[in-house]
Amino acid sequence: MTLDKLRPLADRLLTPFVDTADTVGLTPNSVSVLSLGVALAAAGGFLLAEPRWYVVGSLLVFANGWLDLIDGALARRQEIASDAGDLLDHVIDRYADLTIIGGLAAGVGSFALGFLAVTGVLMTSYLGTQIQAVGLGRSYGGLVGRADRLALIGIAGFVAAAYGGAVVAGFGVIDLLLVFFAVVGHITAFQRFWGAWGDL
Repeated sequence: MTLDKLRPLADRLLTPFVDTADTVGLTPNSVSVLSLGVALAAAGGFLLAEPRWYVVGSLLVFANGWLDLIDGALARRQEIASDAGDLLDHVIDRYADLTIIGGLAAGVGSFALGFLAVTGVLMTSYLGTQIQAVGLGRSYGGLVGRADRLALIGIAGFVAAAYGGAVVAGFGVIDLLLVFFAVVGHITAFQRFWGAWGDL
């Protein structure tokens, strides 16, 4: 979870964006919903699986991640952070993950890899909240967090745009990304489970 460690720096960079969102009257929930729209658009770009659309998809993925930071910062600025807002944010994040990875997989026709990648991502997130549900606090541990995933997707999209036909052992750039998410996602989920099991 490399990028999560940079959150203090990101929070400082967010200030002008949070100021703008607050000035134009946006609420944290509206920013969350906007982030889902951006994720759906990114998935559409990846679904087309053409160089220029990979670039568009990547830029939209980065925008989705940035909006995901803004909604929380805006809630703190407006002093309206709530459990309902937190729930909405987590639900939207999961739908965003599903659509983005689904778009990547459908674009290259790797549905089995897409399924494994999505289940790895969802199990990672599920274990985080389930551990909290049994009273151990929210778990963010593991190899790759959401910020890392979005960064990797964005980078992979640019690489696919530049070297779309490149393959390693029969796998293209997007296929390799899906394999990575499938393997690391399930490993991260197991890490969280094992750590929590030891604490119970």
